[in-house]
Amino acid sequence: MADAGTSDEKGPVAVAGPAMPMKMIIIIALVALVMGLGGAVVAVKFLGGSNAGSGGAESHKAEGNAHAEAEKAGTAPGVMFDLDPFIVNLADTPEIRYLKITIKLEVENETVATELSARIPQIRDTVLVLLSSKDVNSVRTSQGKFQLREEIMQRINGLLQRPGIRAAYFTDFVVQ
Repeated sequence: MADAGTSDEKGPVAVAGPAMPMKMIIIIALVALVMGLGGAVVAVKFLGGSNAGSGGAESHKAEGNAHAEAEKAGTAPGVMFDLDPFIVNLADTPEIRYLKITIKLEVENETVATELSARIPQIRDTVLVLLSSKDVNSVRTSQGKFQLREEIMQRINGLLQRPGIRAAYFTDFVVQ
């Protein structure tokens, strides 16, 4: 007969350790989920939904006042003036590089836009000369683009009887 210590029969192994921590992890995760959802509801209630129902008329009046103040301060959007796209060779010596750029000008009023329309050949010449003097390293960076905008605005304002260009916007900018 076989001794109890040398038995080859293997009985079921009872592992009581992992069952308890798994239950505890599930409970902790559910509590954290409930608390997170509760916190989100409280945040939306107190921060986001305060003037959704009753303050509608007051918010429209405030928006109207803000718009009127913006116009008085000169920050109201101006008239947009489109220039045809420019395609130029850049001033890179070892390689031939091209720049395609489309510019929109924000002007103060319609009279400035009318004056710009009358001076299209001078404006295009000024911008073409400026763009073709740039190399690829000076126009690829953000700082180079900001500087280019400023130079374009200064040169075009110099052509006008009274400076009226508020901003220059690049709507297309491709370097190849």
